[in-house]
Amino acid sequence: MLALPALASVVETLTRVAEPWKSVYADSKVLETAVVFVHVAALVIGGGIALAADRATLRALRGDAATRARQLAELGLTHRVVIVSLVILFMSGVALFLTDVETFAVSIVFWVKMALVALLLANGLVMTRTEAALRRASDGDGGDLARWGRLRTTALASGALWLVTMLAGVALTNV
Repeated sequence: MLALPALASVVETLTRVAEPWKSVYADSKVLETAVVFVHVAALVIGGGIALAADRATLRALRGDAATRARQLAELGLTHRVVIVSLVILFMSGVALFLTDVETFAVSIVFWVKMALVALLLANGLVMTRTEAALRRASDGDGGDLARWGRLRTTALASGALWLVTMLAGVALTNV
């Protein structure tokens, strides 16, 4: 039970530190709109591109080696946009968290969403490492079916995680 007083102290400190931001945010509909827009826009762009890339990856598995090689090249470009979107999501998410620390810090829905974000990031790491291994494959055409199987699994997980994380975010606005 020693952790609960320490956690309460951290929440109290964060609440105090965030008070100026909370006040400015609460007093400005323009700022509130801008922060929420940036958060949702980054989600739509990053998540949308990720879902499209996941779908293309699943389709490429049914194609020939040249199709898989093209998809592998495209994935490298796709991840740059998704990573930038995730950074923007993180920054705008912190800004939103700081508007109501005492509510979010004790919200189970918030912590479920954070766990889903962690799973999404871990899945992305496995996905990018698998892609790198495919690029290094000796035949150069992405023909390693075992690694493509792993990429299939991470693409399926990615799609599910993006959607469930978005559901948790929507649920969080209703808590």
